[in-house]
Amino acid sequence: MNRIEQLFARKGAGILNVYFTAGYPGVEDTGRIIRALAGAGVDLIEVGIPYSDPLADGPTIQESSMQALKNGMSLPLLFRQIQEVRPQVDTPLILMGYFNQMMQYGIERFISDCVAAGVDGLILPDLPLYEYETHYRTRIEEAGLSISFLISPQTSEERVRQVDDLSRGFVYMVSSSAITGASSAIDAAQLGYFQRIADMKLHKPRLIGFGISNREAFETACVYAHGAIIGSAFIKALSTGGDVEENTRRFVGSIR
Repeated sequence: MNRIEQLFARKGAGILNVYFTAGYPGVEDTGRIIRALAGAGVDLIEVGIPYSDPLADGPTIQESSMQALKNGMSLPLLFRQIQEVRPQVDTPLILMGYFNQMMQYGIERFISDCVAAGVDGLILPDLPLYEYETHYRTRIEEAGLSISFLISPQTSEERVRQVDDLSRGFVYMVSSSAITGASSAIDAAQLGYFQRIADMKLHKPRLIGFGISNREAFETACVYAHGAIIGSAFIKALSTGGDVEENTRRFVGSIR
């Protein structure tokens, strides 16, 4: 088992996954933020690969990506930063990006560099399930990498089951049909969706993301899933200026 699987094996509830964009606010802040998140007790750290044409990210993450790219962030630099910080941090690390980035970098090179750097898992929202199962599943699993696919309130039961089968690590439950950072309150329709998925008794753990921005939303999500993912709210906390490590500690403390 890799670090992600070990985490869910020993901790079945209250998982806090925090996302941030690599190279934001400063290009060399990546390692500092990873260390601060780990030190603050975050269970999973999701590192976003800056991208100019994201499919699911809202304005907050889009702006952080554009700034990171202007700062000079790149995949080779990100792999170097992770490799440097990995010996200091045992928290599972997930790379969140888009399949086009992986293709442009080179599939084999990307997978090999993930392993060499100490990456534990991937989230690639635009990678079709059929393409993954047919062309990439064996290679990624042989490399010991987890991969998480997304479901939403509109996802059919058949596809939810397929995502559950193909995901290795956890199923990423998108809380609504909106983009990231679009809402700060969980409504009755979302609760119905959370309960419906919980009642399906999936084999893989579930984390709820999109619109989880404060302690109340996090605790509500934890009632229906194994934990939650917070991204845009943390990016906003990092954008306020000051010391990124102190901002990180303060933010995590506000969630739990």
